[in-house]
Amino acid sequence: MGVVPNYSPFLMGTNTGTERATDSGAAAAAPSSRVFWTYWGAGTVSSVGSAVTSVALPLTAVVVLHASALEVGLLAAASYAAWLVIGLPAGVVVGRLPLRGTQLAMDLVRAVAVATVPVAWGLDALTLGHLVAVALAVSFASVLFEVGNMSFLPALVPKAELTSRNSLMSGTHATVQLGGPALGGVLVQALGAVPTLLVDAGSYLVSAVLIRRLPDRRVPVPPEPGSMRSMIRDGWHFVVRHPVMGPCMWEATAVNFVCGALIALSPVYLVRELGAPAGLVGLLIASEGIGSLLGAALAPRLTRQVGSGRVTLLSGLAGAGAALLLPVGTGAAGMVAFACGNAGFAAGVVVGSITTRTLRQRVTPPELLTRVMATVRFVSWGAIPFGALAAGVLASATGVRTALWCTAVATFVPVLILWTSPVRGLRDLEGESSGQRSR
Repeated sequence: MGVVPNYSPFLMGTNTGTERATDSGAAAAAPSSRVFWTYWGAGTVSSVGSAVTSVALPLTAVVVLHASALEVGLLAAASYAAWLVIGLPAGVVVGRLPLRGTQLAMDLVRAVAVATVPVAWGLDALTLGHLVAVALAVSFASVLFEVGNMSFLPALVPKAELTSRNSLMSGTHATVQLGGPALGGVLVQALGAVPTLLVDAGSYLVSAVLIRRLPDRRVPVPPEPGSMRSMIRDGWHFVVRHPVMGPCMWEATAVNFVCGALIALSPVYLVRELGAPAGLVGLLIASEGIGSLLGAALAPRLTRQVGSGRVTLLSGLAGAGAALLLPVGTGAAGMVAFACGNAGFAAGVVVGSITTRTLRQRVTPPELLTRVMATVRFVSWGAIPFGALAAGVLASATGVRTALWCTAVATFVPVLILWTSPVRGLRDLEGESSGQRSR
C-alpha cells in the first residue's frame, strides 16, 4: 500500500522521465508522441514490477523469514527512510544533473539491489537485515528518480490540461495497482516470494532501456543560483508560506503516516488474523487499485462541477469513513470488509492527490518546481517510516487488529487539518490567490 501522490503506488516509484523545458508553451508542443509514449511505457512497465514487489517483499519477510509485525514495520520504514535523509537536497541536486542520465543510473541501481535478494536466498544467506538494506538502497535511488520525474509532466502539457493529464497518469497507475498486486500474489503462490522479485528487477531494466531513448535536458535553474542551503530554503518557504499549499502538505503528511501504518500492518493482518493465502493477499491489496481507478476517473469531472477545494475536502472525509471498514470482521467477511475499506480509502486519497499535485504544478514557478516537489515529498513521505514503525510497535503491544483500528481512526486527522485551514472556504484551491471564495 502507499501514499501521496497516489495511495500505493507511486510508492515504489514510477520509472519514467525526462525534464522540463525552459519555455512552458514550447514545452507543451515540442515533445513528439513517440517521446511521450516512451515516457508512459517506461513508467507503466516499472510500476507493474513495483506493484508485484509491494506484495512479494513483505511476504518474503512474513513467510520465508517469519518476521514479526515490528520487523515488517522496520522493513516498510526502510523503504521510505531516504526521504528523511536526502529529500530536501534532492531537489537541488537533481536540478544540477542531466535528468536522463540520473534516472537511467537510478533504474540500474534499483535493478541490482532487488536482484540480490534471490541471489542471497539461493545461497541460503538471506536475512531480514539484507531485506532492509535492499529497501534502503531502492529508497535512496527512488528519491533522486522521483524528484526529477515529477517535473516532466508540466513540460508536456499546458497548465489548463494538468488536471486531466494528472488524472490520466493516476488512472494508469491505478490500473497497475489493480492488476500488479494480484499478479504478485499469483506469482508468489506459483513461484515463491523470493523468485517473484526478479520481475521487479527486470522491470527496472526495461525502464532503463526506454529512458535511454529519451532526449537529455536539464531543469531550469535561477539566473544566479545560490548555495544549496539557500536554494533549499527558497523551496521550503514557498511551500510553507503558501496559504493553501502549506496546509495541503501537512494533510498529505498525516495521510502518509496512516499509509505507512497500513503498509506495515496489512500483510500481517491478512495472513495471520484473516488466514488469507498468498494469492488472495495480492487480490485484497489490489482492491486499492479499484478505488484509485475510480478516484482518478471521477476527479476531473468532480473538480469541474464542484471545485477542486470542495472535492479535496469531501474526498478526504469519504475516504476516512471507508477506512473504518478495514479491521471489521473475521474470515471471508473480514476480507470483504478489508477490500471495501481499502478501495474507499484509496479513492479518497487519489482524488486529493490529483487536486493538490495540480495546484503545485500550476502555481509554482518553473525554476522552483523540483525544490517545491522535493519539499513536499520530504515532509509528507518522511512520515511513512514513522507510521510504519509506530504501527509495528503498537501491534506488538496490543495486537495487529487493535493497531489497525487505531490506524483507521487516525485517517480522520488529515480531514481535520484541511477542514480547519483556509481550504475550507475555497471552491477551488487556486482561489486563494485570486480572491475566489465559496459562496
